[in-house]
Amino acid sequence: MKNTFYISCPIDTYSGYGSRSRDLVKAIIKSDKYEVKIIPQRWGNTAWGYIKDHFEKWGFLEQYFFQPSDNKQPDIWAQITVPNEFQPIGKFNIGITAGMETTGVHHSWVEGVNRMNLTLVPSEHSKTSFLNSTFQQQNQQGQIVGELKVNKPIEVLFEGVDLDTFTSKKTTDFDLSQIKEPFAYLCVGHWLPGDFGEDRKNISYTIKAFLEVFKNKKKAPALILKTPVGNSSYMGRDEVVKRIEQIKASVNSKNLPSIYLLNGDLSEQQLNNLYNHPKVRAFVMFTKGEGFGRPLLEFSLTKKPILTTNWSGHIDFLKKEFCCLVDGELQNVHHSAAQKDMILQETKWFKPNDGQVGFFLKDVYENYKNYQELAKRQAFYSKENFSLLKMEEKLLEILEQNVPEIAKEVKLQLPKLQLPKLKKIDG
Repeated sequence: MKNTFYISCPIDTYSGYGSRSRDLVKAIIKSDKYEVKIIPQRWGNTAWGYIKDHFEKWGFLEQYFFQPSDNKQPDIWAQITVPNEFQPIGKFNIGITAGMETTGVHHSWVEGVNRMNLTLVPSEHSKTSFLNSTFQQQNQQGQIVGELKVNKPIEVLFEGVDLDTFTSKKTTDFDLSQIKEPFAYLCVGHWLPGDFGEDRKNISYTIKAFLEVFKNKKKAPALILKTPVGNSSYMGRDEVVKRIEQIKASVNSKNLPSIYLLNGDLSEQQLNNLYNHPKVRAFVMFTKGEGFGRPLLEFSLTKKPILTTNWSGHIDFLKKEFCCLVDGELQNVHHSAAQKDMILQETKWFKPNDGQVGFFLKDVYENYKNYQELAKRQAFYSKENFSLLKMEEKLLEILEQNVPEIAKEVKLQLPKLQLPKLKKIDG
């Protein structure tokens, strides 16, 4: 009899956590070692209905959706969410989270990890953020009575890339006919809260750096932005356009390079077609911190250069000898980017070195051939070590090493006794 494996996760949502959920659940089902039950959850304000919209690939998951039938405790219970929501419901409990992009986490996240038997995070950076977070425990009189820190196992399980979807095949299936420039940098990532130069993905900084480097140039590259604010609505698009215009107004030039904005949700296949379009020549995003950095891994398979920062989750798979990884320094999170009980002002994240940013933007454009062979090596490294199949193998290895044999309830069946026939004795 197989152990029951209940998984609570935002599997039917258009979100990063949704993508992670689908990949992990599929891997567990493929192993055929467990009786899997899925409990779909919402994820903030992200759209619902991903499985129905992609039924050919993901419709098989619906048969595993949990239908309450009894009150038996799950043998294995997993939650894919933020750690402060972790609850130990099964005989063995697993928390799965993207973790944190900064140097530390809130105390409620440490408490959540300690409620579970095992926590899985996507990168060494994320694991370190948990392990480096310690807090003094005080009694009602304010006296220090102990220390709160992680005391349960944390394992790194990277987010594998689907090699059937993300490839290096050149294609013009994505319409970029409105872009006149033959060379464009691509930036993909949400424009998150924060003043200029303080948003986590550093979209505002990336735009400003691009404009400053290529202003007043007779022949300049373009910048393609796939960067929603919140969801991909018309209002969100208008907000992005407004922010871009404000940044352009801050640059002392009337001759600025072109910026093109892509709005709306893209399927994985459309995203791959965009990555591989001949006009898209490199990926750029000078992020302050990533729990993992899934778009960076996906793009690395195109054999095109990547320009990003040399810190946090993505350096698990991006090699400095193959990519343009910008050095810099750690700075405290700005109050405008802080998020209650999550992204804390007292923690730090990355500020890129302006000089290196300018150098790589200019040099990749002017000396592109120097970076092509390196990009091919990065693509090979990503393919060999960070595929979806490799992730599945790692997941099963972690489960095998950490999940104990769970005793099953067995009904007590007494053997039928063959009683001797008794002869009545007349008294």
